[in-house]
Amino acid sequence: MITGRFAPSPTGRMHLGNVFCALLSWLSAKSKGGQWRLRIEDLDPQRSRRDFALQLMDDLQWLGLPWDGEVVWQSQRSDIYEHYLRLLQDAGLTYPCFCTRADIMATQAPHETDGRIVYAGTCRGKILDETLKHTPSAIRLIVPDEVISFCDGHYGEQQVNLAKHCGDYIVRRKDGAWAYQLAVVVDDALMGVTEVVRGRDLLLSTPQQIHLRQTIESFSPFHLFHFSPFYFHHPLLINESGQRLCKRDRSLDLSVLREKHKTPDKIIGFLASISGILPSPTPVKPQDLLPLFSWQNVPKADIIASV
Repeated sequence: MITGRFAPSPTGRMHLGNVFCALLSWLSAKSKGGQWRLRIEDLDPQRSRRDFALQLMDDLQWLGLPWDGEVVWQSQRSDIYEHYLRLLQDAGLTYPCFCTRADIMATQAPHETDGRIVYAGTCRGKILDETLKHTPSAIRLIVPDEVISFCDGHYGEQQVNLAKHCGDYIVRRKDGAWAYQLAVVVDDALMGVTEVVRGRDLLLSTPQQIHLRQTIESFSPFHLFHFSPFYFHHPLLINESGQRLCKRDRSLDLSVLREKHKTPDKIIGFLASISGILPSPTPVKPQDLLPLFSWQNVPKADIIASV
Protein backbone atom coordinates (compact mmCIF):
# COMPACT_ATOMS: atom_id res chain seq x y z
CA MET A 1 0.00 0.00 0.00
CA ILE A 2 1.56 3.27 -1.11
CA THR A 3 0.77 6.94 -0.55
CA GLY A 4 2.12 10.09 -2.13
CA ARG A 5 1.88 13.59 -0.73
CA PHE A 6 0.47 16.49 -2.72
CA ALA A 7 -1.87 19.39 -2.07
CA PRO A 8 -4.22 21.44 -4.26
CA SER A 9 -3.64 25.04 -5.31
CA PRO A 10 -5.66 27.93 -3.84
CA THR A 11 -8.28 27.24 -6.52
CA GLY A 12 -8.65 23.65 -5.33
CA ARG A 13 -7.02 22.33 -8.49
CA MET A 14 -3.81 20.35 -8.52
CA HIS A 15 -0.79 21.96 -10.15
CA LEU A 16 1.82 20.22 -12.26
CA GLY A 17 4.13 19.51 -9.31
CA ASN A 18 1.27 17.72 -7.53
CA VAL A 19 0.49 15.67 -10.62
CA PHE A 20 4.17 14.73 -10.94
CA CYS A 21 4.18 13.30 -7.40
CA ALA A 22 0.83 11.60 -7.91
CA LEU A 23 1.98 9.94 -11.14
CA LEU A 24 5.27 8.66 -9.68
CA SER A 25 3.60 7.30 -6.56
CA TRP A 26 0.79 5.69 -8.59
CA LEU A 27 3.29 4.05 -10.94
CA SER A 28 5.48 2.90 -8.05
CA ALA A 29 2.48 1.28 -6.36
CA LYS A 30 0.92 -0.33 -9.40
CA SER A 31 4.22 -1.58 -10.85
CA LYS A 32 4.65 -3.60 -7.64
CA GLY A 33 1.09 -4.88 -7.69
CA GLY A 34 0.21 -2.69 -4.71
CA GLN A 35 -2.65 -0.43 -3.77
CA TRP A 36 -2.56 3.36 -4.11
CA ARG A 37 -4.40 5.02 -1.23
CA LEU A 38 -5.75 8.55 -1.01
CA ARG A 39 -5.60 10.38 2.31
CA ILE A 40 -6.93 13.93 2.62
CA GLU A 41 -4.66 15.77 5.05
CA ASP A 42 -7.23 18.39 6.02
CA LEU A 43 -5.81 19.16 9.45
CA ASP A 44 -5.58 22.93 9.12
CA PRO A 45 -9.01 24.44 9.85
CA GLN A 46 -7.89 27.76 8.37
CA ARG A 47 -6.94 26.37 4.97
CA SER A 48 -8.76 23.07 4.48
CA ARG A 49 -11.98 23.10 2.50
CA ARG A 50 -13.97 20.04 1.56
CA ASP A 51 -14.77 21.40 -1.89
CA PHE A 52 -11.03 21.70 -2.59
CA ALA A 53 -10.53 18.06 -1.63
CA LEU A 54 -13.40 17.02 -3.88
CA GLN A 55 -11.83 19.04 -6.70
CA LEU A 56 -8.52 17.24 -6.16
CA MET A 57 -10.33 13.90 -6.38
CA ASP A 58 -11.96 15.02 -9.61
CA ASP A 59 -8.54 15.94 -11.03
CA LEU A 60 -7.12 12.51 -10.18
CA GLN A 61 -10.03 10.76 -11.89
CA TRP A 62 -9.68 13.03 -14.93
CA LEU A 63 -5.96 12.20 -15.15
CA GLY A 64 -6.65 8.46 -15.03
CA LEU A 65 -5.14 7.99 -11.56
CA PRO A 66 -7.83 6.20 -9.54
CA TRP A 67 -7.17 5.32 -5.91
CA ASP A 68 -7.91 2.09 -4.06
CA GLY A 69 -10.24 1.72 -1.11
CA GLU A 70 -12.03 4.41 0.84
CA VAL A 71 -10.65 7.92 1.14
CA VAL A 72 -9.22 8.67 4.59
CA TRP A 73 -10.01 12.15 5.98
CA GLN A 74 -7.62 13.24 8.71
CA SER A 75 -10.11 15.79 10.03
CA GLN A 76 -12.24 12.84 11.19
CA ARG A 77 -9.46 11.14 13.14
CA SER A 78 -8.81 13.55 16.02
CA ASP A 79 -9.65 10.98 18.71
CA ILE A 80 -7.04 8.62 17.27
CA TYR A 81 -4.32 11.27 17.29
CA GLU A 82 -5.33 12.29 20.82
CA HIS A 83 -4.75 8.72 22.02
CA TYR A 84 -1.19 8.57 20.69
CA LEU A 85 -0.35 12.06 21.88
CA ARG A 86 -1.47 11.01 25.36
CA LEU A 87 0.93 8.05 25.23
CA LEU A 88 3.80 10.43 24.41
CA GLN A 89 2.77 12.83 27.16
CA ASP A 90 2.42 10.10 29.77
CA ALA A 91 5.94 8.93 28.89
CA GLY A 92 7.27 12.43 29.59
CA LEU A 93 8.40 12.94 26.00
CA THR A 94 6.58 16.21 25.27
CA TYR A 95 6.43 19.73 26.66
CA PRO A 96 4.35 22.86 26.04
CA CYS A 97 5.94 25.52 23.86
CA PHE A 98 4.87 29.16 24.10
CA CYS A 99 7.31 30.55 21.52
CA THR A 100 6.00 32.57 18.61
CA ARG A 101 7.71 32.48 15.24
CA ALA A 102 9.21 35.87 16.06
CA ASP A 103 10.56 34.47 19.33
CA ILE A 104 12.19 31.57 17.51
CA MET A 105 13.77 33.87 14.92
CA ALA A 106 15.10 36.06 17.72
CA THR A 107 16.93 33.16 19.37
CA GLN A 108 19.19 32.95 16.30
CA ALA A 109 18.75 29.21 16.25
CA PRO A 110 20.86 27.25 13.77
CA HIS A 111 19.60 27.35 10.20
CA GLU A 112 19.70 24.52 7.71
CA THR A 113 21.01 25.29 4.21
CA ASP A 114 17.43 25.36 2.92
CA GLY A 115 16.51 28.11 5.39
CA ARG A 116 14.87 25.77 7.88
CA ILE A 117 15.08 26.93 11.49
CA VAL A 118 16.19 24.35 14.04
CA TYR A 119 14.29 24.97 17.26
CA ALA A 120 16.70 25.70 20.11
CA GLY A 121 14.61 24.01 22.83
CA THR A 122 13.80 27.28 24.57
CA CYS A 123 10.72 25.94 26.38
CA ARG A 124 12.13 22.50 27.23
CA GLY A 125 12.25 22.17 31.01
CA LYS A 126 10.53 25.52 31.57
CA ILE A 127 8.82 25.75 34.94
CA LEU A 128 5.19 26.71 34.44
CA ASP A 129 3.70 29.37 36.67
CA GLU A 130 -0.06 29.78 37.04
CA THR A 131 -0.20 32.21 34.11
CA LEU A 132 1.55 29.83 31.72
CA LYS A 133 -0.57 26.90 32.85
CA HIS A 134 -3.61 28.67 31.40
CA THR A 135 -1.88 30.04 28.30
CA PRO A 136 -2.44 28.30 24.95
CA SER A 137 0.66 26.46 23.82
CA ALA A 138 1.95 24.18 21.12
CA ILE A 139 3.18 20.73 22.14
CA ARG A 140 6.67 19.66 21.12
CA LEU A 141 8.25 16.22 21.08
CA ILE A 142 11.67 15.87 22.69
CA VAL A 143 14.19 14.42 20.24
CA PRO A 144 17.41 12.69 21.28
CA ASP A 145 20.88 13.79 20.23
CA GLU A 146 21.37 10.80 17.97
CA VAL A 147 21.67 9.93 14.30
CA ILE A 148 18.82 8.29 12.42
CA SER A 149 19.94 6.38 9.34
CA PHE A 150 17.75 5.21 6.50
CA CYS A 151 18.09 4.30 2.85
CA ASP A 152 15.94 6.40 0.56
CA GLY A 153 14.78 4.43 -2.46
CA HIS A 154 15.93 7.16 -4.84
CA TYR A 155 18.63 9.20 -3.07
CA GLY A 156 20.31 6.38 -1.18
CA GLU A 157 21.78 6.38 2.33
CA GLN A 158 20.79 9.25 4.59
CA GLN A 159 22.01 10.11 8.07
CA VAL A 160 20.42 12.85 10.14
CA ASN A 161 21.13 13.95 13.70
CA LEU A 162 17.69 14.82 15.07
CA ALA A 163 18.87 17.34 17.64
CA LYS A 164 21.23 19.17 15.30
CA HIS A 165 19.18 19.14 12.09
CA CYS A 166 15.56 18.96 13.28
CA GLY A 167 15.24 19.99 16.90
CA ASP A 168 12.22 19.32 19.10
CA TYR A 169 9.28 19.55 16.73
CA ILE A 170 5.59 20.32 17.12
CA VAL A 171 3.09 17.47 17.34
CA ARG A 172 0.12 19.71 18.11
CA ARG A 173 -0.18 23.37 17.24
CA LYS A 174 -1.11 26.17 19.60
CA ASP A 175 -4.54 26.48 17.94
CA GLY A 176 -5.21 22.79 18.63
CA ALA A 177 -4.64 21.57 15.06
CA TRP A 178 -2.70 18.33 14.72
CA ALA A 179 0.78 18.61 13.27
CA TYR A 180 1.81 16.79 10.11
CA GLN A 181 4.44 14.54 11.70
CA LEU A 182 2.21 12.93 14.32
CA ALA A 183 -0.81 12.52 12.06
CA VAL A 184 1.02 10.87 9.16
CA VAL A 185 3.02 8.51 11.38
CA VAL A 186 -0.14 7.29 13.07
CA ASP A 187 -2.09 7.03 9.82
CA ASP A 188 0.70 5.31 7.89
CA ALA A 189 0.84 2.64 10.61
CA LEU A 190 -2.91 2.16 10.97
CA MET A 191 -3.45 2.13 7.19
CA GLY A 192 -0.67 -0.41 6.65
CA VAL A 193 1.31 1.89 4.35
CA THR A 194 4.48 0.13 3.15
CA GLU A 195 5.87 2.81 0.83
CA VAL A 196 5.71 6.60 0.81
CA VAL A 197 6.51 8.73 -2.25
CA ARG A 198 6.99 12.48 -1.90
CA GLY A 199 9.20 15.40 -2.92
CA ARG A 200 12.81 15.66 -1.81
CA ASP A 201 11.91 18.81 0.15
CA LEU A 202 10.44 16.42 2.73
CA LEU A 203 13.59 14.32 3.13
CA LEU A 204 14.20 15.80 6.58
CA SER A 205 10.73 14.73 7.72
CA THR A 206 11.62 11.07 7.24
CA PRO A 207 14.09 10.64 10.14
CA GLN A 208 11.65 12.47 12.43
CA GLN A 209 8.88 10.08 11.41
CA ILE A 210 11.08 7.01 11.77
CA HIS A 211 12.04 8.09 15.29
CA LEU A 212 8.45 8.90 16.25
CA ARG A 213 7.25 5.57 14.93
CA GLN A 214 9.91 3.71 16.91
CA THR A 215 9.05 5.72 20.03
CA ILE A 216 5.34 4.89 19.82
CA GLU A 217 6.17 1.22 19.17
CA SER A 218 8.17 1.09 22.40
CA PHE A 219 4.99 1.47 24.45
CA SER A 220 2.28 0.37 22.02
CA PRO A 221 0.90 -3.12 22.72
CA PHE A 222 -0.45 -3.66 19.22
CA HIS A 223 2.85 -3.76 17.26
CA LEU A 224 1.34 -1.66 14.47
CA PHE A 225 4.43 0.54 14.48
CA HIS A 226 7.13 -2.14 14.37
CA PHE A 227 8.29 -1.28 10.86
CA SER A 228 8.80 1.90 8.86
CA PRO A 229 7.62 2.28 5.28
CA PHE A 230 10.14 2.45 2.47
CA TYR A 231 10.60 6.05 1.39
CA PHE A 232 11.14 7.32 -2.14
CA HIS A 233 11.77 11.04 -2.57
CA HIS A 234 11.66 12.55 -6.02
CA PRO A 235 13.21 15.69 -7.56
CA LEU A 236 11.17 18.86 -7.57
CA LEU A 237 9.77 20.56 -10.62
CA ILE A 238 11.19 24.06 -10.99
CA ASN A 239 10.68 26.99 -13.33
CA GLU A 240 13.34 28.47 -15.59
CA SER A 241 14.50 30.74 -12.76
CA GLY A 242 15.24 27.71 -10.62
CA GLN A 243 12.31 28.28 -8.30
CA ARG A 244 10.22 25.37 -7.15
CA LEU A 245 6.79 25.09 -8.74
CA CYS A 246 4.13 25.84 -6.17
CA LYS A 247 0.45 26.50 -5.72
CA ARG A 248 0.89 30.13 -6.74
CA ASP A 249 2.12 29.18 -10.24
CA ARG A 250 -1.27 29.59 -11.82
CA SER A 251 0.04 28.94 -15.35
CA LEU A 252 0.67 25.29 -14.39
CA ASP A 253 -2.57 24.86 -12.45
CA LEU A 254 -4.75 22.10 -13.89
CA SER A 255 -7.64 24.50 -14.31
CA VAL A 256 -5.50 26.60 -16.67
CA LEU A 257 -4.04 23.58 -18.46
CA ARG A 258 -7.52 22.19 -19.03
CA GLU A 259 -8.65 25.54 -20.43
CA LYS A 260 -5.72 25.33 -22.87
CA HIS A 261 -7.09 21.97 -24.03
CA LYS A 262 -4.23 20.02 -22.52
CA THR A 263 -5.67 16.51 -22.39
CA PRO A 264 -4.85 14.06 -19.58
CA ASP A 265 -2.81 11.95 -22.01
CA LYS A 266 -0.72 14.97 -23.03
CA ILE A 267 -0.04 15.96 -19.42
CA ILE A 268 0.87 12.40 -18.41
CA GLY A 269 3.07 12.03 -21.51
CA PHE A 270 4.91 15.28 -20.76
CA LEU A 271 5.58 14.26 -17.14
CA ALA A 272 6.65 10.79 -18.25
CA SER A 273 9.22 12.33 -20.61
CA ILE A 274 10.80 14.62 -17.99
CA SER A 275 10.76 11.68 -15.56
CA GLY A 276 12.93 9.61 -17.88
CA ILE A 277 10.15 7.10 -18.51
CA LEU A 278 9.56 8.14 -22.14
CA PRO A 279 12.20 9.49 -24.55
CA SER A 280 9.87 12.27 -25.74
CA PRO A 281 6.54 13.79 -24.66
CA THR A 282 4.09 11.40 -26.29
CA PRO A 283 0.42 11.37 -25.19
CA VAL A 284 -0.09 8.27 -23.07
CA LYS A 285 -2.32 6.82 -20.36
CA PRO A 286 -0.80 6.07 -16.91
CA GLN A 287 -1.41 2.31 -17.16
CA ASP A 288 0.57 2.17 -20.41
CA LEU A 289 3.63 3.40 -18.52
CA LEU A 290 3.66 0.55 -16.01
CA PRO A 291 5.93 -1.80 -18.03
CA LEU A 292 8.38 1.09 -18.54
CA PHE A 293 8.52 2.50 -15.04
CA SER A 294 11.74 2.30 -13.01
CA TRP A 295 13.03 4.60 -10.30
CA GLN A 296 16.48 4.23 -11.86
CA ASN A 297 15.30 6.32 -14.81
CA VAL A 298 14.00 9.21 -12.69
CA PRO A 299 16.53 12.07 -12.45
CA LYS A 300 17.93 13.06 -9.09
CA ALA A 301 18.42 16.73 -9.97
CA ASP A 302 15.44 19.05 -9.97
CA ILE A 303 13.63 19.30 -13.31
CA ILE A 304 12.69 22.42 -15.27
CA ALA A 305 9.04 22.10 -16.27
CA SER A 306 7.49 24.22 -18.99
CA VAL A 307 4.33 23.01 -20.70
